[in-house]
Amino acid sequence: MKTTTVTENLTQLTRLHFVNAFLVREDDGFTLVDTTLGGGADALVEAARRAGAPIRRIALTHGHGDHAGSLDGLRERLGADVEVLIPELDARILAGEKVVEGKLPGSWPTVKTAPDRRLNAGDRVGSLEVVATPGHTPGHVAFLDTRDRSVIAGDTFTSIGRLATTDRMRFPFPLASMATWNGETELTSARVVRALEPTLMVVGHGPAVRNPVAAIDRVLS
Repeated sequence: MKTTTVTENLTQLTRLHFVNAFLVREDDGFTLVDTTLGGGADALVEAARRAGAPIRRIALTHGHGDHAGSLDGLRERLGADVEVLIPELDARILAGEKVVEGKLPGSWPTVKTAPDRRLNAGDRVGSLEVVATPGHTPGHVAFLDTRDRSVIAGDTFTSIGRLATTDRMRFPFPLASMATWNGETELTSARVVRALEPTLMVVGHGPAVRNPVAAIDRVLS
């Protein structure tokens, strides 16, 4: 697993060269945002240990398998003292509920771990504020760090090769867009992220985007 220090409070963890999770430093330890694919629990825990603090919370941007895949392994490894937080609608989907019409695209894993808290817009996860960004999935959220206005945007954007939205097939990295539930809603959420005026943006696939507003404007123009 590749570890990249993005800011003093944010560390990017990358598996298989293109799947990201993030450690967000808080006073009591780390919030882990997303868990990558299955089989990553040991490497994620070790990355937190090397970064100098334990994982206290696990928060998901959405429920696809490349973001929720190691959740059960982490619960087994870390125990019930670690709080698990999943966006409301995606938590219901993972629990087997039908929340929208039609078949949902993307990989939805079988997850045994139930969230301790279901996330909705405006909720707080330590220093992070939950921002509703549906489209890629029905319950997709972003996280705004209120300390420096950096944003963890999940799969609303990708940055492999170039910054792009995931509303439709886009190269050089079309995989995320192939899993998008509603492209029109996704584009609306991309504009929501832009309106936050982030100082920095990290995404589920690709490197961090520093001073991202101008790049987002080019994508949305």
